[in-house]
Amino acid sequence: MEKKALILLVEDNKMDIELTLDAFQEARLLNKIQVAHNGEEALRYLLGEAEFSDRKKYPLPSIILLDLKMPGIDGFEVLKRVKSTDGIKRIPVIILTSSKEEGDRALSYDNGANSYLVKPVSFDGFIEVVKKVTDYWFSLNVEPPFNGQ
Repeated sequence: MEKKALILLVEDNKMDIELTLDAFQEARLLNKIQVAHNGEEALRYLLGEAEFSDRKKYPLPSIILLDLKMPGIDGFEVLKRVKSTDGIKRIPVIILTSSKEEGDRALSYDNGANSYLVKPVSFDGFIEVVKKVTDYWFSLNVEPPFNGQ
């Protein structure tokens, strides 16, 4: 049985946020999900800045589900910052995007992504992806040693 770990979902599209939250609910997964609506908000959350400075209220996530194509600070920049920042660089980052472009996939892995998933078209497909992601990352995967704050 998976841990009820915190997931940080970084997604700017309201429909995709609702789809993801609905898929978790439909799959009966009890993980808490914190949503960051853009790259700037994600970095403030992860770095414990501004409104996210209270780590008891806003703990570090166990995994990050990261969209790539966002205005302002995009997913590539968030990924680079996460993977180069002590205290958060060991948090697994799973790219969850609609991009099938080989260049996006290569750049994601080059910058330290732990996984690259293309969003399924159907809701049932999305539920399956959510189940498999949580099964792997919370049941099978052995977490890295904590190096956080």
